Amino acid sequence: MRRLFLWLKLLLLTIICLFFLAREWPPFGDEYTQIVQLVGLRQFDFVSWELNAFAAKAEGVLANNDAFLDEASRKQTVLDFMALVREIQQLDAQISQIYTDPNISDPVAATAVLQTEYAQKREELAALQPVAEAIVQDQVGQILAEEGFGVLGQAWPPVMMQMSPLPSLLIISPRDRIERIYGVSLIPGLSTAEKDALETAVYEQLNLSALVVPLGGLGTYPAMIMETSNINWFVEVTAHEWAHHWMTFFPVGLNYGDPQVRIINETIASIFDQEIGSRVIERYYPEFVPPPPPPATDPAPEAEPDEPQVFEYGAELAATRIHAEELLAAGDIEAAEAYMEARRLVFLQNGYGIRKLNQAYFAFYGAYAAVPGATGSDPTGPMLRDIQANTHTPRAFMEAVAPIATFTDLEEIWDEIAVVDSQ
Repeated sequence: MRRLFLWLKLLLLTIICLFFLAREWPPFGDEYTQIVQLVGLRQFDFVSWELNAFAAKAEGVLANNDAFLDEASRKQTVLDFMALVREIQQLDAQISQIYTDPNISDPVAATAVLQTEYAQKREELAALQPVAEAIVQDQVGQILAEEGFGVLGQAWPPVMMQMSPLPSLLIISPRDRIERIYGVSLIPGLSTAEKDALETAVYEQLNLSALVVPLGGLGTYPAMIMETSNINWFVEVTAHEWAHHWMTFFPVGLNYGDPQVRIINETIASIFDQEIGSRVIERYYPEFVPPPPPPATDPAPEAEPDEPQVFEYGAELAATRIHAEELLAAGDIEAAEAYMEARRLVFLQNGYGIRKLNQAYFAFYGAYAAVPGATGSDPTGPMLRDIQANTHTPRAFMEAVAPIATFTDLEEIWDEIAVVDSQ
């Protein structure tokens, strides 16, 4: 039975790989084509990545090396992999620091030993990565199957992910409103100067708001996941991207291109990944379970008039978006942009290094409405949280939200589940 399921995994990989190879080309000269021309060779090549990822996963599925390890060895393999990633990140930071030190005249010689060690660690990581990823895939898949997302005792669709250098994403919004209208994936490793130059070109030549943002995961198949040494984050983002894969077969995934449905979809995945991720950690890595929150205490006394107020990032960001949208709704684009820049400096003074705060910033980060902040007054997050609280299991929650194809659908489901159950 396991061998049959392995072959089914390969079949699904093949089908989805062919899907990603099919591309739609917009007519020459339209707005998106002009954006692609500005991006040029900096656009990420998904076809090559999919082919390489498909080959690596197919080889891993056929080898099935993780099946020969007992549970303790499987856990240790993953933790060894996390430790290697941590060592590589530390070495990379040391090398970068030497190269930026003006007092070091020959950084090549100064980093020679570190570079050799870095290359050796990279080789060790490459050898361990397929097995470690297969183990985490199985662990997340086991929890999913137990939660009702299984076929023949296995998660469906199969959990598939690969750690990889992630592309960054060029987000583009109109200037007169906050809305993501385009997103173009860029090659990894662009400098801050290159990002800023591209954003400025989009602004000046096309009169659009633009921002290049980092990504932690991407819902390709296999999912593309940022290299990390944090096991909690690793399993959570694996569950997050799997949620996108599952939703692909339902209206809430099929209508992802709609801006409102995109926010709903991303928020669902963010709620779902916390539940599944915590179950994986509790089952397989209990020593990494976060400590419980401190007990509630009596409200603190009001601060004295001359005592500085605590800067609450989420609340301040929400207030910033709300006022910016008010200015945009009144047609005062320049005032809205000046206000957002002034607010960015306030965030900077309080220790939050936001590089650029504009319409594109809110269009991207506002799509993740599971927690307040960049979403402003958008009710999506609270409504989905209410639905989750009244569905009681991850499977029931996902089934409840799967039919959503419009924001009106969300409102109707919220009325049926959250409002009725609270009465």
